[in-house]
Amino acid sequence: MYPTLIKLGSFEITTFGLMMFAAFIVGGWVLTRQFRRYGLSDDAASSIVMAAAVGGIAGAKIYYAILFRDWHLLLDRAGLVWYGGLIGGVLCCSAYLLIKKIDFFTVADAAAPALAIGYALGRIGCFLVGDDYGRPTESWIGIAFPKGSPPTTAESLRQFGVHIDPSIPPDQLLRVHPTQLYESASAFVMFAILMYAAKRPHARGRIFGLFLILMGIERFLVEILRAKDDRFLGPFTIAQLISVLIFVCGSILILRARSADYADVRR
Repeated sequence: MYPTLIKLGSFEITTFGLMMFAAFIVGGWVLTRQFRRYGLSDDAASSIVMAAAVGGIAGAKIYYAILFRDWHLLLDRAGLVWYGGLIGGVLCCSAYLLIKKIDFFTVADAAAPALAIGYALGRIGCFLVGDDYGRPTESWIGIAFPKGSPPTTAESLRQFGVHIDPSIPPDQLLRVHPTQLYESASAFVMFAILMYAAKRPHARGRIFGLFLILMGIERFLVEILRAKDDRFLGPFTIAQLISVLIFVCGSILILRARSADYADVRR
């Protein structure tokens, strides 16, 4: 783990911040290339990246504050929730597209691979700071996070609602599933699938619909292994509920794309 790269007094550069920066840079580069393929301008790509950054960060923080019912968390450095960021980014970008009168589904299709690669890099940042890890495991892939957020001690995992043998001391470090790497690997696969699909003829909205389906499946499954305390729906988390909704939305877009007129198909 390398949670902090540089620290000079109160100033520090974290690996999570660096990977977020990399996610926006690489995602913006992919987005620009896709925009050119779809006949959209580079200026529009830059504006979309900026709108996604502002709306994404704001949405991630608001989602986190609502989840824990504490508006003071808006000023906390932690708490950047992916689904909140996705919703906030979509809303902010939609406002820009509405003002500029640019077709939403054309932009959404172009942005889908960029979202996947950005998510893959962002989750590496989560791994490097020891955040968003999974439940305890005895398998060879298990990793302990002694400086995690929080550390993977028995007491921390108990606070997440994970059943830990009562005989294990509170301060004992436990190995957990590195769910951040599971998600990163899945997102890289999603990126490859979306780039392949985008090169083939498709109706507007199909690529974004495919992204929503893949994202919904990936997040629903990984939540099973996550150490979380927001299982307000029995064994299911809020993120799993959102995953189901996103999967449904993606399926509707795919069905809509299948029934699209031939003139609506991009080549």
